[in-house]
Amino acid sequence: MAGDRGTVLLPVVLMLAKALVDIVVDAPEHPVQRVTDVIGSPLIALLAAVLVGMFTLGRAAGFTKDRLASTVEKSLAPIAGVLMIVGAGGGFKQTLIDVGVGEMILDFSKSWAIPTLLLAWLIAVAIRLATGSATVATISATGLVAPLAADMSTSHAALLVLAVGAGSLFFSHVNDAGFWLVKEYFGMSVGQTIKTWSAMETIISVVSLIFILLLSLVL
Repeated sequence: MAGDRGTVLLPVVLMLAKALVDIVVDAPEHPVQRVTDVIGSPLIALLAAVLVGMFTLGRAAGFTKDRLASTVEKSLAPIAGVLMIVGAGGGFKQTLIDVGVGEMILDFSKSWAIPTLLLAWLIAVAIRLATGSATVATISATGLVAPLAADMSTSHAALLVLAVGAGSLFFSHVNDAGFWLVKEYFGMSVGQTIKTWSAMETIISVVSLIFILLLSLVL
């Protein structure tokens, strides 16, 4: 049982170690950070968990080498469709990013004369809808509203960060690789995924904005 938990937690531990080393060491050329950058990357961490799982779960259950090979081979077929669809969604997202949709929205948003917190949220929402990437939405919106945080108090600057994060969650749809991952994993149609996953993401984003605006009135 302990081995099972350890296998499941292994990628989390590796990625957490990378994050901690990045904070504590903060020296890209340091040997420790270079090692953790490799083993803590998501792909390597998950691959390590798979390899370790073959021994802690497979061999511990009495699987022979041939049985392990057969099990791994059979597991590839069900996930092939998911991988292809998620990859296509990610490719579409990257195409939108590469053609400069995010930059176009940033340029357009400079003329928006609205409260800073709402502006940050709307910019993140617009980029999220256009590119499908929460990460791109967060980074792009942060770059635009960062100068506005210079004259803010610490508490309001924190609210600005939360507003950007909330906006980056808004309405995951067909240009988001995560949308297709959820759809295929739960075996839903596009319509069902929009009604559940996309609706949930939108509710989280809007409710978060409401609470952020309310907090800004009392802080």
